Amino acid sequence: MSAPVGLRHLSNQTLFRKGDVFVLFGELFGRGYANGLVNQAREAGMTLIGMTVGRRESDGSLRRLTDEELAAAEANLGGKIINVPLMAGFDMDAPAGTPTPTEMVGGMGLKTWQEDKLDWAQVEACRAVGVARFKAGVAEAMAQLDGLIPDGANVFFAHTMAGGLVKAKVFLAIANRIYKGRGERFMSSRALLDSDLGKLNLMNFDEVTANTFGYLIEGSAALRARIEKSGGSTRYTAYGYHGTEILIDGQYQWQTYTNYTQGYAKKRLEDIARAAWDQGIKATVFNCPEIRTNSSDIFVGVELSLVPLLNALKREGCGAWGEAQWAACQALLKDEASLAEVLATLNRYNTDPVMVGFRNFDAWPMDNTPELAECMIGTAEGITALHKERTALITDHLSALVIEATGPLMFNEAGAPSGPVLWLNHDVIAKQLAALHG
Repeated sequence: MSAPVGLRHLSNQTLFRKGDVFVLFGELFGRGYANGLVNQAREAGMTLIGMTVGRRESDGSLRRLTDEELAAAEANLGGKIINVPLMAGFDMDAPAGTPTPTEMVGGMGLKTWQEDKLDWAQVEACRAVGVARFKAGVAEAMAQLDGLIPDGANVFFAHTMAGGLVKAKVFLAIANRIYKGRGERFMSSRALLDSDLGKLNLMNFDEVTANTFGYLIEGSAALRARIEKSGGSTRYTAYGYHGTEILIDGQYQWQTYTNYTQGYAKKRLEDIARAAWDQGIKATVFNCPEIRTNSSDIFVGVELSLVPLLNALKREGCGAWGEAQWAACQALLKDEASLAEVLATLNRYNTDPVMVGFRNFDAWPMDNTPELAECMIGTAEGITALHKERTALITDHLSALVIEATGPLMFNEAGAPSGPVLWLNHDVIAKQLAALHG
């Protein structure tokens, strides 16, 4: 693949209706993309069923939700939660009497982590325990789910699991330098990836972000067969990230945040969807635009590509509503600052030779460089400083709009998906917003 496959049209699906079932394979937390999809399922009158990751006790053991926690989770979702702990990853797993990966990295220090080595046989043993635990949980959850889905119903499985960072004491300091550092504080992302700590994180990212999608598809095979035999259908979606086309110099062009460490797992997620598609299973990864979320805030600069969405709102005919979004964003800036100034800054940033060098789709995800950090982090800090309040940013407002658009885009396209991996670029995001508000 040498170019993203963008979704260019707005689907008007007729598959999902009242009495069908929406299954959230993950737990609904805070602000994020999953909320948009849940809202669409709710509006369609579907029965909502969710999962839980469970909760950790102080000794690290995994347990089900208490009655109080379950009630809160069900109220948040607006549907039933199957109370089987589906905590993905293997960072807290180990054969009895042996250390977990989290314990193995607990002694790593800021001065030694690049040389510190892990026992990979033990890591693999922990991974095997974690995968077996998760697959057993999926089997139990699917058995309960089977009793909740009537014959002939259409079922929408929405995979929302992502992440997988192994909790090492030293990692926050490392992350602050890789994702936020410039000048003397800069650290190469390659230094992390070449270390045992980095390799462990990549393995756990694969398990949480990607392999769980495969475990869901595999674990629901019997349920899928029963549904389809009775006249219903199944769809699977997952949230990806692989850069986004935004308006640069008046043209939609692909760009990306660098260094996106989870990018390797996101590519694996795409491969799982393609493999399922080849078997006749309608599984689609939707690569969504950059937004600000609780988990993305560590990546300083990831939000920069959001602001050109304002130009896309004009390009795609959002009319008076689009003008209102410009006004709302202008109101967040200091009196002496203007949106035109911000957008001009971002166009210079996106056409800077340093940044152009990272618009290499085939090489994604690329490593960071000192020049990239200086350009990206410096630009991000400069634009943030133009706001009246650091807690009320243009990118917060635009993130909410992207979430609003991706919900119906994914929900409707999943009814009759055109492929296993689709990009939701700024063009179709703006078209969807125009349709919603025009």
